[in-house]
Amino acid sequence: MNEAKVGPGRKVGRLIGRVLLRLQAPEHLPSLLPRPEEDAAVMDCALYVRGSRQPGRPSFADAYAAARRRRNGFVWLGLFEPSWAQFAAVAEVAGVDEATVEKTMATDRRPAIERRGEVTALTVRTARYVEHAELTETSEVVDTGAVTLLIGRHFVVSVRHGGAGALADVREGLQRRPGLLGLGPWSVGYAVIERMVEVYHEVSTRVEQDVEKLEETAFLRHGGCDVQQIYQLKRELVEFKRAVLPLQAPLRAMLDAGSDLPPGLRQYFQDVHGRLQQVVERVASYDELLDSILQARLAQVGLDQNNDMRKIAAWAAIAAVPTAIAGIYGMNFDHMPELHWQFGYGLIVAVMASAMLFLHRLFRKSGWL
Repeated sequence: MNEAKVGPGRKVGRLIGRVLLRLQAPEHLPSLLPRPEEDAAVMDCALYVRGSRQPGRPSFADAYAAARRRRNGFVWLGLFEPSWAQFAAVAEVAGVDEATVEKTMATDRRPAIERRGEVTALTVRTARYVEHAELTETSEVVDTGAVTLLIGRHFVVSVRHGGAGALADVREGLQRRPGLLGLGPWSVGYAVIERMVEVYHEVSTRVEQDVEKLEETAFLRHGGCDVQQIYQLKRELVEFKRAVLPLQAPLRAMLDAGSDLPPGLRQYFQDVHGRLQQVVERVASYDELLDSILQARLAQVGLDQNNDMRKIAAWAAIAAVPTAIAGIYGMNFDHMPELHWQFGYGLIVAVMASAMLFLHRLFRKSGWL
């Protein structure tokens, strides 16, 4: 569920990348960029002109150079967890500053949009529902990651961290809409956000099923849900909320009159913002419902414990009768009532049994047993 923090290996990669960039002259930078078919981190790299993908799968440097020569051309490079050296080289070619590189390589970023020079960095959290046979106190329900889009005049670089949020389907779907793709690099931003919001809807629907199951079993006397299960689902829902709720601010910023959003895409972003609001409302309702289930379950647990204590007290009172009588007659005094009578033993046993039976019926009638 949680993203891994930057380790020593990545720090070493950063240093190597910086050294290479300082040693290499700008004309030699393309040599630092492996071709797409030679690097597993490169998911795809394509040049688009007037909404149409050009043949071949060039390197980013070649495609970007070709896009700058075309009025309506841009390149989309998709990266999955690239090394620091590789991404630093890509950023150098695209003119992305080091501060943006630092933020893009961070795996725990919140949804945000930031413009630095001619490059806009848009971060979106990805989400994925994790299948599980039953909900336990350790079940993983929602897996999250991050996608950062660096959008310039002639390029889009998407950097994905985490297993969720693959963009292959997004690229294929966008390529089937040349009219939308022809609106430029921001069409990729719209397609990615649209896909993430669709996934949010799917995840929220599956989470709703888990919430309903907990609600059905919350008041069962035997075999009901544990409080730990409710806490676990609530923690997973909090992780999901961190992906969904903060995305509202970047979308509102893009819809502002002063944003760089092309006029032709404004209506698209307004629609996706409306669908995001629906997900936000659903997630908020699940959170409130889980709070109610948790409080109800805690009250049920307290009531069950109170009932158990009353049963224990009732049985203790019943057991106290023969204990008290036997304790008195066990004092071995010479002068005690019916001590030497032939039927004294039977009488005492009958008295104890009668008293225990009377108390048992009394506690049953009062609901303690």
